[in-house]
This record gives sequence, structure tokens and C-alpha cells, in this order.
Amino acid sequence: MKKRRLTPETNVNLVPMIDVVFQLVVFFMVSTTFSIQPTIELNLPESQTASSTPITTLTVAIKDAQTILLNQEIHTLASLEARLETYPPEERTRSVQLMGDARVSYQLLISVLDVLRRQGFTNINLQVSPQEAR
Repeated sequence: MKKRRLTPETNVNLVPMIDVVFQLVVFFMVSTTFSIQPTIELNLPESQTASSTPITTLTVAIKDAQTILLNQEIHTLASLEARLETYPPEERTRSVQLMGDARVSYQLLISVLDVLRRQGFTNINLQVSPQEAR
């Protein structure tokens, strides 16, 4: 009578690995933040030397003198200053994205910059479109 040796069978169970990967995907989907861009259509000026900056949650978009958006709220120059006064001092250190239509007057852009600086916002970034190669 011959003795049979028992050989161990090796199996790779992929179910636990798939569970872990699925949990990681769900975690990253839930913890991801999305930037909120204003829904106003602006024709941004072009620049060859522009560099990208991280998007913040505080965005000021200038369409004309009567349409200045602070995130999604429409303001005039006076109401913009009143609204910015309500921000606590610790939030005034965040960076601000300032977008102005290419047809907006330079004086209006400087006036909005003055309002932001008077309210303590010093980290202000001007947003432009990258210039196409000619």
C-alpha cells in the first residue's frame, strides 16, 4: 500500500482586497471637495506670464459696476463692502480670487481691490485666461 502525501492547495482570495479598494474609493469620493465657480460668463483678459493658484472658496467676479459677485451673491460696490465686513478676521487671511471681465474699467477693478484691502484681505489673486500661442 502506497502512502499518499497530502499536498496543500494554495488559493488566493481576492474578495478582501476588493472590499478594501472599494472602501478607499468611497472614502476619497466622500472626502473630496469641489471648487465653486461663479456661473456668470466672463471674458477674462489673457496673459502669457500667468501662473495657476489654488482655488479658494472666496471668489469676486466683476461683470460691470452693478454686477459684482461675491461667490454666488450679486452686489454693488457699496453692498460688497458691507458684506465683506461680516467676515471674521481669521477668514480675511484666505486668498481671494478676483476675476474681472476684459471690458471692465480699470477704475472699477481698482475700486474693488481697495474695498478688499480696506476690509483686511491682502492675499488677492487676479485670474486671467492663458494666452493662446500666435
